[in-house]
Amino acid sequence: MRRVRYESTGGPLFLEEAPVPEAGPGELLVRCEAVGVTLPVVRKVTEAAEPAPLGGEIAGEVVAVGAGVARFRAGDRVTGLCFGHGYAEFAVLREAMASPVPGTASAVDAVALVRSGVVALGALTAARPEPGETALVTAAASGVGHLAVQLARVRGAGRVVGAVSDPAKAPFVRSLGAEAVVTYGDGDWDTPADYALDAVGGDLLAPALAALAPGGRLVAYSSGGGTVRAYDLLVEAKTVTGFQIARIARERPALYEQWRRELWRLFADGSVRPAVHGEFALAEAARAHEVIETRANLGKVVLRP
Repeated sequence: MRRVRYESTGGPLFLEEAPVPEAGPGELLVRCEAVGVTLPVVRKVTEAAEPAPLGGEIAGEVVAVGAGVARFRAGDRVTGLCFGHGYAEFAVLREAMASPVPGTASAVDAVALVRSGVVALGALTAARPEPGETALVTAAASGVGHLAVQLARVRGAGRVVGAVSDPAKAPFVRSLGAEAVVTYGDGDWDTPADYALDAVGGDLLAPALAALAPGGRLVAYSSGGGTVRAYDLLVEAKTVTGFQIARIARERPALYEQWRRELWRLFADGSVRPAVHGEFALAEAARAHEVIETRANLGKVVLRP
């Protein structure tokens, strides 16, 4: 089979021939039809001290199951988070991380919706939204952010403000249901917001916090870091909550599965629609990463093995 690999920090990415892996106990062997490209994996290539397998969101057909697998069998269509080599024609997926793909959805729909959607829905839930409130979503055109905008509307936001890196993204974000779109360099973010979902971090954390109304809640789910002064929280009784989806998947699997079911329900009734910026062949993985690195994407970036 073909898979994508790299040998040193910063790449380059290249295709190689490798044996088809085997499904071990509690694992599924999946023929990959779609692979979601995420910022954490892109950062792994550019920042990790040692090369690591390019994992991530995959969707496709189960071709074999390992010992002890009870929920799936060969021929089933599944999606889930692969911790091994996911940029490949075949990948191994833990049964606990797999969920079925409805017959009405494509593999591309699945990788664009499920993992990114669960992150968006989890971060939104952590913000404790109330009907009629104003929501601020940073990275609003990203794979997670464009779903967060839609989910905020579903959960009753009276107004949604999307923050983006480039004003050219504004028409896309407005098409998702945002009433206003601001860029990161703007001095006025057209707020205050009752809660903010921040997927950027770093230097953007402080302006996102400043955009909150007194008593506002910021949920930080970025790997970009950033620093908040305690006084900035105290003076207007604001709060910051860190959200990590891996912890939910590991410690509260029933809640994780509940969110996945809710996403498929919202997809089925048309309330939430994943957008795909582009589909790339495995040989074009470097181009796909470049789209993420340059913040050019409108929605999800997908590899099609």
